[in-house]
Amino acid sequence: MIDFGLEHRRGNLLARMGMGKSSATLAIADATLLAGLSRKWLVTAPLRVARSTWPDEVGKWEEFAHLKMQPIIGSADQRRAALRNDKADIYTINYENIPWLVDTIGVDNWPFDSVAADEASKLKSFRLTQGGKRAQALSKIAHTKVVRWLNLSGGIVPNGLSNLWAPTWFIDQGVRLGRSFSDFESRWFGYQRAKDAVHAHKTKIQRIAFPHSYHEILNAIKDVSLAFNPKDWFPIKDPIVVPVYVDLPPEARKHYRDMERRMFTHIGGHDIEAFASSGKVIKCQQLANGAIYTGSDEQVEKDVSHWVPAHDEKLDALESILEENAGEPILVAYHFKPDLARLKARFPHGRHIDTKRDEDDFKAGRIELAFAHPQSLGHGVDGFQNVCHILVFFALTFDLDPHDQMVERVGPMRQMQAGFDREVLVYQIIARDTIDEVMAERLVVKRGVQDMTMDTLAYKPA
Repeated sequence: MIDFGLEHRRGNLLARMGMGKSSATLAIADATLLAGLSRKWLVTAPLRVARSTWPDEVGKWEEFAHLKMQPIIGSADQRRAALRNDKADIYTINYENIPWLVDTIGVDNWPFDSVAADEASKLKSFRLTQGGKRAQALSKIAHTKVVRWLNLSGGIVPNGLSNLWAPTWFIDQGVRLGRSFSDFESRWFGYQRAKDAVHAHKTKIQRIAFPHSYHEILNAIKDVSLAFNPKDWFPIKDPIVVPVYVDLPPEARKHYRDMERRMFTHIGGHDIEAFASSGKVIKCQQLANGAIYTGSDEQVEKDVSHWVPAHDEKLDALESILEENAGEPILVAYHFKPDLARLKARFPHGRHIDTKRDEDDFKAGRIELAFAHPQSLGHGVDGFQNVCHILVFFALTFDLDPHDQMVERVGPMRQMQAGFDREVLVYQIIARDTIDEVMAERLVVKRGVQDMTMDTLAYKPA
C-alpha cells in the first residue's frame, strides 16, 4: 500500500477495515513531506474519524510521533483558529465543513497540495453541474491545486458501479470513465424495467449496467487502483447472517396495505399520508418496524415526538434473540428515532451509544445491550470486537455502506485482530411481505457488485 501511494500521485487505495489504510497513508504522507514532494496534507473524513480516529492513529506508532496533526473541527471560530496553526503537517476535516473550508481559504490561497479522501464513497454525489455541494467544493481545487490525491475506501461502490465515476473523476478528471456522468452512463448503462420497491405489481424504468460493463469499467481504473481483500491474506470466516422473520398482525397489515396502495392510512386517531413515492417508501419502512411518524416531513424535522406505534413484532423477536444469547453483549442497529424510543422503553437495561463515554463503557463491558445508529457509529469506531460478536439489525436500509460499516465494528477481521476465534452473528429482523424483504435482497445484490470490484482490483499474495 505504501509503495502504491508513493508510485502513484493519484489513485484508489481500497482495503477492508482493519487492513491498515490509515497507517499506510501516514507513512505515505511522512515520506512525501520528508522528500519535499508534499507541503501539507488534508484528510477529508466523516466527523468522528476526522476528530479523533486520525489523531489517535498517529499516537499508536512511534515512527509517526513527529507528525503534527491538526483537526479542523468545531465552531467556525475553532475552525479558523485551527487554520492559523501553520506548523501542522496533516489537517483533518469532516465532509460537511468542506464548502466552508474552500470558501474561507479561497482557491487562490489553497495550501493543501496533497489530499486523502477517507471513505471516498462520500464523493459519489459529485457531478460537473449540480450534484453534492461538498464534492462540488472539492472539485474546485482537485486538479488545480492538488498534486497528490488518494481515495481511501473499504468499499468504493456501496450502491453499484455508478458510484465509481465521481471518485475516479477526482483522480483523472474523467479520462478513464468519461468527462461527465452522462457520458459514463451513456456508454456503460442501459434501461430496464424493474419492480417497484413497494408495489410488487408495478414496474419502473431504471438504469442498469450492461453485462460487459463490469469488466470494462474495472479494467479502466485498474492501473490507478489497489485493493486488498482480507480473505486473500488471513483465514477469516464470513459472518453468519441469520434472518429472523416476523409477520405483521392483521391491523398492522391493513395499515401497511393502505399505505402502499393508497399512500394513506388512519392509525391511532391520526390521518397519515405520503405525498410522494419516496415518502411512501419511508412510511412503509416505519410501519414494518412498528411505529410511524404522524406529522409532515417539516413537522418531523422540528419535533420527532409525533409518532404512533403500529405493532410490537420486531420487539418480540429481539427479546427472543436476547434470551437465546443470554449474557452475551449485543449491539442493536436501529434506523428511526421512534424505533429507539420503543427499544429503550421495552429494554430499559439497554443503552443508546451516543457519546464517547457510551462507547468507552461498551468497550469496557459495562453495557450488555447497546443501541446504535449505523450513520453515527459506522465510521472510525474500534474496540467493540473485544466484548461483542453479535449484531442485530432491528431495521434494514437500502444503503450498503453504513450496513457493512456497522458489521465491521464487530466483524471477522476485527475479531481476528483481537485474538478471538469465534463466529460473528448478524441477525436481520425482517417483516415478511414488506419492504424489508426488498431491502434485504438489494443489499445482497449490491454486495455482489462490491465483492466483484474488490476481487478484480485486488492485489493477491504470491
